[in-house]
Amino acid sequence: MPDQSWVCVLPPALAIVLAIATRQVFLSLATGVWIGCVILASWNPLRGLAGAIEQAVAVLGDAGNARVVLFTLVIGALIATVEASGGVRGFVKRLDHGRWAATPRRASLLVFLLGVIVFVESNITVLVGGAVGRPLFDRFKLSRERLAYLLDSTSAPICMLIPLNAWGALVITLLERNGVSDPVGTLVASLPLNFYCLAAVGLAGLTAVFALSLGPMRRAEARTQSGQLLSTGAQPMIDPEVLSPPHATRIPPRARNMLVPMLTMVIAMPLFLYVTGNGDIRRGSGSTSVLWSVLLALAVAWVLLLAQRAFTVDELVRLGLKGAGGLVGMALILILALALSEVARKLGTGPYVARVTAGVFPAWIFLPLIFVTSATVAFCTGTSWGTFGLMIPIAVPAAVAMGLPVAPFAAAAMAGGVFGDHASPISDTTILSSMAAATDHIDHVRTQLPYALLAATAATVAFGVTGALL
Repeated sequence: MPDQSWVCVLPPALAIVLAIATRQVFLSLATGVWIGCVILASWNPLRGLAGAIEQAVAVLGDAGNARVVLFTLVIGALIATVEASGGVRGFVKRLDHGRWAATPRRASLLVFLLGVIVFVESNITVLVGGAVGRPLFDRFKLSRERLAYLLDSTSAPICMLIPLNAWGALVITLLERNGVSDPVGTLVASLPLNFYCLAAVGLAGLTAVFALSLGPMRRAEARTQSGQLLSTGAQPMIDPEVLSPPHATRIPPRARNMLVPMLTMVIAMPLFLYVTGNGDIRRGSGSTSVLWSVLLALAVAWVLLLAQRAFTVDELVRLGLKGAGGLVGMALILILALALSEVARKLGTGPYVARVTAGVFPAWIFLPLIFVTSATVAFCTGTSWGTFGLMIPIAVPAAVAMGLPVAPFAAAAMAGGVFGDHASPISDTTILSSMAAATDHIDHVRTQLPYALLAATAATVAFGVTGALL
């Protein structure tokens, strides 16, 4: 490894700048990996290119990394299977027949609670909440902007606060790759310190219960109450394939086709952590547990649908492959993020940052600085996963080098990443929330931003106070 100097900061710094300037996350991460390998190859660009390719290949050579990448693809297969089975439609029908939402407040609260309960994957959260809430909100003259906000606020933030999903698997892997001996325990310790997620979910809950309307949201609510469903000139982001995915027509829609596989995955996750940890859930393998859990959930979904004669085996295979293909982009981000993390570790980026900033900044500034930097990157790129891959390899080693606990630093990096997924107009979750609510995308971004900025301000202050207490 070359002597530590400012050049060891160049790969992640360049990746961050490129991501903000171009919004091309794949290109930015790949460039960061290449530059890091060029430095490691004594500034030989061709050897650096060869090293970058081998570094990306080496990511899959590690069993833990390969399991997380495979999990990402299998969760795509599970999502496609559940959607096509009519499980979501059956769940919505069951709620409607049960009259769970007989008042405007209960309709808002139902969407919020669904977002909290359906934490397996952010896209599933948005799709289920949108399918349930859209007709209810129209019936009670509640704005679709409020629906989109509730969907968005209970997708990424909840997936991070209840990380029995791909989000948790990714973070555990990144923590492990950056020298954290107890990645599961560190992730658990970071959850109550993830102040942005806590604030975002809290504001969403207040909005659901007390109809809290800030700025543009108040005008959207007044417009809807007057009988105007959408703003003047609005273009609802309706994607028929998203709002009404193909479903089995050979059987009636049944809620159990969604609930049974999802509950299987949620229950299996801690059980497999217990098994892989030899009786100690904190020592369990996160990557192994999430992969086993989602494979079991997919197998249960297949058995259900085969027993109901909804699909043939050939149709289920084709459906699974199609769903896995939809998450190839996520898997590629994961591979590049892990490769960049390894390059930064070899260069000693985190310890160098800690050494040069020691004595320059007061201790309390580090956590807010990490949060704001992560939030800026995520907002400009629209990806939380890419931001995790950029910031965790900087934040965690820096904490270790300064002799400070890792959990608050990891929480600050993750909180900033989730802010971007929640608030950015180019985030896939933000776009999908606009689609699921059938509202204008810009209207959704504009009405949601005051809530997101309020939560981000509260998180910044909270991280400052936490840093002062370390």
